[in-house]
Amino acid sequence: MISVLFAILTALSNGTASVLQRRAARTVPDSEAMHLSLIGHLLRQRLWLAGIGLVIVAAVCQAVALATGPIAVVQPIFVIELPATLLMAAFVMRVRLSRRVWYGVAAVTLGLALGMASAAPGGGSTSVHGAAWIPALILTGLFEAALIAAALSSRGNTRGALLGLAAACGYALTAALMKDAMARLEGGGGAVALLTSWQLYATAAAGVGALFLLQNALQAGTLVAVQPMLTLGDALISVVYGVTLFGEELRTGWWVLPELVALTLITAGCVELARSPLAAGNPAPPARRVR
Repeated sequence: MISVLFAILTALSNGTASVLQRRAARTVPDSEAMHLSLIGHLLRQRLWLAGIGLVIVAAVCQAVALATGPIAVVQPIFVIELPATLLMAAFVMRVRLSRRVWYGVAAVTLGLALGMASAAPGGGSTSVHGAAWIPALILTGLFEAALIAAALSSRGNTRGALLGLAAACGYALTAALMKDAMARLEGGGGAVALLTSWQLYATAAAGVGALFLLQNALQAGTLVAVQPMLTLGDALISVVYGVTLFGEELRTGWWVLPELVALTLITAGCVELARSPLAAGNPAPPARRVR
């Protein structure tokens, strides 16, 4: 229950941060895309700094969640980040969400509940054994390189979606490294073992890289193009890390059927949410104010 609670807090913090960062990133000229000057421009934006503060809060909550539960449990909960993002965007812009958006929120939420109940992820170890990190890091690097290369040859929402998926992969890797690093802290070595582990510094490097990719994704495309790829990609890739690196288990056999139904619900909900003018960064058509 502790891991689930802190995973939910992480998703809410990240969803709010995405709204603030998106509003700040829209002020950046296209000429600064994929350059370090992008970060320099954003550092002068109060909204972006507030978003970074929430990212830090989310990182702390995520560390607690990963230290107390399997990565295949914690990371999929982050699919509620997309509904949370839209709800927060509606609050910030003071508009009322349509009934179709609420249907999308319900579909994602029900899909997550069904998927978690059906897959029943669990088991596994708290750390990665042997040299399993070597092939994982190589394959992750190749996957990231392919996504970035494809993004650089495209523009607009296509670039935003590809960079969003690359950022999702980076955040999933960050979570896996963070969980492995936290295992050193709890393994008897204490703070010394944590501070001397390469996983801790790799976590920071992967997190910074993912953050850079996310800012470029938000600058290149609309929230509707970036956020679904970010949240769904993070959840699915994290499950792969959990199964392959930590030996976590998912139900198979006939349980695959409700798992597919859950995935369909989540996908349909994300598509419905993606159709919202609010998700696209446009004013809601009726412009009704929330009192």
